[in-house]
Amino acid sequence: MTISPLAIVAAAVASWIFGALWFGLFGRPWAVGLGLMPADAPQTRGKPPVFALVFSLVAEIAMAAMLEALLSFVAGPRFGMKLALVGAFLVWLGFIAPTIATNYAYQKRPLAVYAVDLGHWLGVVFLQAAILSLLA
Repeated sequence: MTISPLAIVAAAVASWIFGALWFGLFGRPWAVGLGLMPADAPQTRGKPPVFALVFSLVAEIAMAAMLEALLSFVAGPRFGMKLALVGAFLVWLGFIAPTIATNYAYQKRPLAVYAVDLGHWLGVVFLQAAILSLLA
């Protein structure tokens, strides 16, 4: 199995930027649903959560590396776009979505929070898989 550091970093950075855009659009209902802000709070820009941003980038790198390893293990080092996207969807459907659902069921989180997180992680795995298939 060949590891492509460039592909992994590119996939991680792209999905990290995607997350920033996603939560730029859906961050308010997500934060309200988690109780991080009241629904009637004014729209303001606070200090960026530096630790969370750095931690999420490191997590995206780990995720991209493991996704590349999984796809390479299943299909060989030259996996195509179709296999990468199907594999990413199956990872999302079989591991990410059920894990989030279980956690949120016990935490009694609102459906809106679940939907925002599910959409984010689906976008992340699709984007990472596409980039990995092109660059790995």
